[in-house]
Amino acid sequence: MTIGMNGTQDQPDARRARVVLVDDHRMFRAGVQAEIGRTEETGVEVVGEAGDVDQAVSVIKATRPDVVLLDVHLPGGGGVEVLRRSTELMSAPQRPVRFLALSVSDAAEDVIGVIRGGARGYVTKTITGTDLVDAVFRVADGDAVFSPRLAGFVLDAFASSEAAPVDEDLDRLTQREREVLRLIARGYAYKEVGKELFISVKTVESHVSAVLRKLQLSNRHELTRWATARRLV
Repeated sequence: MTIGMNGTQDQPDARRARVVLVDDHRMFRAGVQAEIGRTEETGVEVVGEAGDVDQAVSVIKATRPDVVLLDVHLPGGGGVEVLRRSTELMSAPQRPVRFLALSVSDAAEDVIGVIRGGARGYVTKTITGTDLVDAVFRVADGDAVFSPRLAGFVLDAFASSEAAPVDEDLDRLTQREREVLRLIARGYAYKEVGKELFISVKTVESHVSAVLRKLQLSNRHELTRWATARRLV
C-alpha cells in the first residue's frame, strides 16, 4: 500500500465530506480509513465500507455519501456494475452521490469503463493521502479528477467515434486473474509472477489456466497478443 498522509489537511471552514470506501481488500480499506478518515484533521468522514458489488450498493443506498471511493475490480461485476446500480443516486437533483475510482490499475479500458459508467474521476493507489483528500473534496464539488496521464485515455476515448465499449471478455476475469494476465503478458515467468504477487507457482498456474479458459485462448503467446491488443501491458 503506497497511500501516505504527508502532513494534515487544513479545514478552516470546517468542511465535511461523507465517504464510502469500496474495495475488496479489507486491509487496504483499513489503511485508507486510517489515512484520510481522521475527520477533525481532514474533514473526511468515512460512513461505510464494502468489499463486493452487492455490499457496496446496499451501503451506498443506506448512507447516501457525498463521495464513493470505488475500486474497479470487485466480486459481483466490478465497479461498473456498482455504477450501473447507482444511477438514480448519481442523478439525484439534491445531494447526488459522486464516485471517484481508486484503483491499482492504470489500464485504459478500466479508466474509460468507469468514466462512461458515471464516475467523476480516476486516481491510482499511488496517490498520497493529502492528494486523495483534495480529490475527494473536488469530486464532491462536481469537478473531475484524474491521476497524471489517465486523463488522456478519457479524452482520446470520447474524442473518437470508434472508441471501444467496455470489454465483456475482460470483465469475466477476477482482479487477481487480471494481475496475473498482465504480468504474464509482460514476459514474467511463473516464478516471477508468484514472487510479485506473493502467491505460489501452483496458484499462478491455476490462474493462467482460468484466464486461458475464460478467454478461449490456447497458450501464453496468444494471451500476450490478446493483452497487447487491449493495451493491458
